[in-house]
Amino acid sequence: MPFTYILFSEKLNKYYVGACTNIQSRLYEHNIGHSTFKKTGLPWKLVYSEEYDSLPDAKMREKQIKKMKSRKYIEDIIENGIASRL
Repeated sequence: MPFTYILFSEKLNKYYVGACTNIQSRLYEHNIGHSTFKKTGLPWKLVYSEEYDSLPDAKMREKQIKKMKSRKYIEDIIENGIASRL
């Protein structure tokens, strides 16, 4: 099933928002450092996920979260489980 997910790096004190079809595999990829940014934040911890019927829906939600450009918005999602059904 497709997911929108939020990861957190304690080392960087930053969140990462993404979308994928296999959340366990994607988390593994993040934690082996597939990019410079992800490598600097190791280890990444999954702090939130939402399941969707299709990958385009999950990607739309990812873009919606990123568009807000707000750490507070992300933390509200994590704390309150605010899922948006598209």
